[in-house]
Amino acid sequence: MTKDEAQRSRWTFYEDAKVISFDLDGTLVTDVFSQIVWHQGIPELYAKKHGRGLDEAKAFIFKEYSKVGDKAIEWYDINYWLRFFDLDCNWEVLFRKFKGSIDIYPEVPEILSSLSKNYQLIITSNAAREFLNTEIETTNIATYFDHIFSATSDFKEVKKTKDFYLKICNLLHITPDQIIHVGDHFEFDYLIPKKLGIRSFYLDRKGEKKGPNILKDLKEFEKKLKKTSFKH
Repeated sequence: MTKDEAQRSRWTFYEDAKVISFDLDGTLVTDVFSQIVWHQGIPELYAKKHGRGLDEAKAFIFKEYSKVGDKAIEWYDINYWLRFFDLDCNWEVLFRKFKGSIDIYPEVPEILSSLSKNYQLIITSNAAREFLNTEIETTNIATYFDHIFSATSDFKEVKKTKDFYLKICNLLHITPDQIIHVGDHFEFDYLIPKKLGIRSFYLDRKGEKKGPNILKDLKEFEKKLKKTSFKH
């Protein structure tokens, strides 16, 4: 393949894409809120309800989390844990206390505004629907997205598996090569969708990895699209 042919191949690679899929936590929004809810909010409620010190409550709760593990659907279900620990609080009240910790990455609004003019934007996240809705509403980014999918709430999938991505493609009536996905988990946002033929990018904000499909931020992602998607 000549240099010109290789360049045209890269152009074509993006020109037929119709949908851009984004992960949420760690990609568009920081993971501070979710971490505080699980690691501070729940322990504080338990400590108050059962008359224990916060450190003791954390040790007990983290032990119970680990017993269930992230391969079980209950791990992601905030209502399950509120019932399990017999806490007199619903998730809305709990989330309201920590909504001030929800923060969007600085480049996100500009990038979403720009990309939404040429692509259909969706969110595909492993987070439960309660977290998704709260973070999206708080950061005022809902208007940029045509669809928001939760692997755990909508499909009862504990991770973003091949089956999950295929279901998304089927629902949107597109083939895997018509979707681009960006996320911050190397396996579930990059390797797995890549195996299906989805154009996937790994967002490594810490700058620990290098490669053509490794991004340091979403500005770099937009630049890659613009370099390869103009008409020749």
